[in-house]
Amino acid sequence: MSILEVKDLQVAYGGIQAVKGIDFHIKQGELVTLIGANGAGKTTTLKTLVGMVKKSGGSIHYDGKDISTIAPHNFVRHGLAMVPEGRGVFAKLTVEENLLMGAYYRDDKAAIQSEAERVYELFPRLKERQKQLAGTLSGGEQQMVAMGRAMLSKPKLLLLDEPSMGLAPIIVEKIFEIIQMVAKEGVTMLLVEQNAKLALEVSQRGYVMESGRITMSGPAKDLLNDERVRNAYLGE
Repeated sequence: MSILEVKDLQVAYGGIQAVKGIDFHIKQGELVTLIGANGAGKTTTLKTLVGMVKKSGGSIHYDGKDISTIAPHNFVRHGLAMVPEGRGVFAKLTVEENLLMGAYYRDDKAAIQSEAERVYELFPRLKERQKQLAGTLSGGEQQMVAMGRAMLSKPKLLLLDEPSMGLAPIIVEKIFEIIQMVAKEGVTMLLVEQNAKLALEVSQRGYVMESGRITMSGPAKDLLNDERVRNAYLGE
């Protein structure tokens, strides 16, 4: 069963067609990646899914429902969470306060506390810095905060936009380890990532986006071994 079904999605900025009628789906429990060059339309696609950008055509069905009328601030209540490009932490709140913002609409305090402890287990560095202002953290630590905050919203579908951007290789490796662990716990994910090799290595299926269109799709291992993908995105 597909938790997300996108058909003929079109997005325009003024007279510029950024997304040109794409189709894709994500099944419950899958980790799917959307790869492509900078400017291909990947981030625009994610922002459209959560209502931050209005579509100009097509349909988006999430959990069996048309979600085009849901206000962006209500998506998290429906189990749809996004970790944005650039992380978007609350700089003047502590690490702990940032994490709890992910659970702002929940009232199951015991479960929230338990899940916060789980985040600290996944990211021990955040445990050490839980009273520190998020704006004083490194980029990698802020990425951990953003992911932990999203996890505390108890997402059915988690959207990740360029989680490796601007991070040191050792931190990228840790972030992707966590992505795999979260996926194994049953969270469905859509990963947008310019590091095509890493993204395809951790995903089950993938889509390749070029100039606003999806030009290839299939099992991630097949795309990883495809000569066209290797030449265009893997530097080979």
